[in-house]
Amino acid sequence: MTDILKEAALMRGLLPSGARVRLAPTGIVWGEMADRLLKAGLGRPLAGGPAAFSAVEIIARSADAIHLLGPAPLDATTVWAEGEGIGAIFDQQLDLISAPRPALAGLPADRPLIMGIVNVTPDSFSDGGDFAATNDAVDHAFELLMQGADILDIGGESTRPGADPVPVTEELRRVVPVIEGIRRRSGAKRPVISVDTRRSDVMRAALKAGADIVNDVTGLADPESRRIVAEAKVPVMLMHMRGEPQTMQSEAQYDFTPLQMLEELEQRVLEAEQAGIPRERIVVDPGIGFAKNTDQNLEVLARLGLLHGFGCTVLLGASRKKMIANISRDEPAKERVPGSLAIALAGVEQGVQIVRVHDVAETVQALKVWAGIAGRR
Repeated sequence: MTDILKEAALMRGLLPSGARVRLAPTGIVWGEMADRLLKAGLGRPLAGGPAAFSAVEIIARSADAIHLLGPAPLDATTVWAEGEGIGAIFDQQLDLISAPRPALAGLPADRPLIMGIVNVTPDSFSDGGDFAATNDAVDHAFELLMQGADILDIGGESTRPGADPVPVTEELRRVVPVIEGIRRRSGAKRPVISVDTRRSDVMRAALKAGADIVNDVTGLADPESRRIVAEAKVPVMLMHMRGEPQTMQSEAQYDFTPLQMLEELEQRVLEAEQAGIPRERIVVDPGIGFAKNTDQNLEVLARLGLLHGFGCTVLLGASRKKMIANISRDEPAKERVPGSLAIALAGVEQGVQIVRVHDVAETVQALKVWAGIAGRR
């Protein structure tokens, strides 16, 4: 206890009164090590398990600055928080980080899920035109299922930086037949389908055609979209972005990217809740590559744990993105698979529950090997 008090004392006075505190779980372990940590009372489950965490980084905003404290052990930070008069807030955030996440569209929350991308577009940055025809897109969807995809994400509009908007009628023409085709071919064996759209009319039609989840890069910025999702009682994926795809990179200006991303995404979560969408049906996505440059993306990826403070399932989508080429040797999109796997594994290590990828077979293999190692630590 003496050591705990010493560590807590070292942190005393480092945080100005009234600062808004956020917690990012660190010291995350898996398998036998997680079991031992929990049995010893030295950690807490991360999102209900099977991972556990033993420490937190404290990130706070005051009137004139951003403050980074730790990482420090849970017992010491708990004593410190009580001494600072923020014990109740601290405990509330820890409870949200630790709470079990519900099944998503019937899919279990006890392992990372893989969302396979099906772009029914001529201009997507990675595979534009490869599956623009309905039959090709449906065939590709079933190939991804065979490779191990848990969710199929069907999109009919590219939202890459600089992309031009697609008329709603054209997006409907691309997306709805693919969802209907998957449903017809799958029969009673019903795969989970997500529709990747920012248009309320497309959401409505896709749900009617058989989609199970809405994935919106704007985070349901449109009140009509919130109403549709609330009435349909389906899960929704809320992503962080600023502006429109054509102009969003001009808005990549932050004082501390992970914290501002979190604050702005929190507003979308609250709007969804106010519209009648319970938090257990909300998935949060940090929006890698959306209104963020390479350094800002890396800052966010280094602190993905902050997203667990929402008490929501966390989705990470960075497959084949330009940041990989910027860090490496400017490879074209289809040659960015190793970098995509590195990001996916880094995300899963921080407790991300869903990874959205183009290369499903490679991701399945990487996660199986990673799980084999993590389970034996």
